[in-house]
Amino acid sequence: MKAAYNLRYGKPSEVIEVGEFAKPRPRDGEVLIKVHVSSVNRTDCGFLLAKPWIVRFFSGLLVPKNKVLGCEFAGEVVEIGKGVKRFKVGDRVFGFDDDTFGGHGEYMAIGENKMLTNIPDNVGYETAGVASEGSHYFLEYLRASGVSKGDKVFVNGGTGAIGSAAIQILVSMGVRVDATAGSENIELVKSLGAKKVIDYTKEDFTELDEKFDWVFDSVGKCSYHMSKKILKKGGIFMASEFGPRFSNVYLSLWTKIFGAVGEHKVKFPLPKNSLEDLEYIRGLLESGKFKPVVDKTYQLEEIVDAYEYVLTGTKVGNVVVKL
Repeated sequence: MKAAYNLRYGKPSEVIEVGEFAKPRPRDGEVLIKVHVSSVNRTDCGFLLAKPWIVRFFSGLLVPKNKVLGCEFAGEVVEIGKGVKRFKVGDRVFGFDDDTFGGHGEYMAIGENKMLTNIPDNVGYETAGVASEGSHYFLEYLRASGVSKGDKVFVNGGTGAIGSAAIQILVSMGVRVDATAGSENIELVKSLGAKKVIDYTKEDFTELDEKFDWVFDSVGKCSYHMSKKILKKGGIFMASEFGPRFSNVYLSLWTKIFGAVGEHKVKFPLPKNSLEDLEYIRGLLESGKFKPVVDKTYQLEEIVDAYEYVLTGTKVGNVVVKL
């Protein structure tokens, strides 16, 4: 099969090759998927570069154990292994797998009980293929936040895969959401449901007069100490990155031990893969309450360009890779 693969860690132009790669075979309890759509995202980039270094404990200390990246995907089941009951040949499916990856190849094998489910009839491959990475990460934060209908949330970074999913999911719950975006994306973020959008090139959201139940930094570019003045008493700060000097990690430990950091809480939930979360995302897709934002689309042969674009940190929503 044709695939994009890397035999070592490094920059996209130096380590990614596109060519023939061994086609996987489904083992007992697995399905073989002909991949139509995948993406390049922060997860893939982190595993390609092995950054932060801690990634190597999961991906291989010296060389990558998973040679074909691509953690989210959409495609068609073309073969099933012994004992498979949830799927049949011909099913349109989508999902997420950052354990063994494989979405950047024409075929991938995955266990039927992992994060894999059917694509709704009213949703296409391109939408489903970029629906799971940002949204499932956000659901981990959402669960830890305890936020509910009527609360006020500020999302720093409303245009990324996580941020754009966060706004739509929160709005579907009846939560008031404000967010940041660059000048050129103000209207886009409003269209996702944000009530007020702050142009981060002109205004510092941490200087707002309003108070929020939760400040969620989806891009990892601010800290609790920067954001605490806009948090209500008992409010929560969370970010998608470790923070300056790993502050989000140790402040979350402080919160867990002592109950609060001053008048607030800092939480840093570790992401985990959940089929239940994917089914929830499927329901949002089917109802039209969530539609992933797509920035650019690349062919598999252009995947180096896709990685380099994502690594600029300027993508809006998701970057599609078609196979």
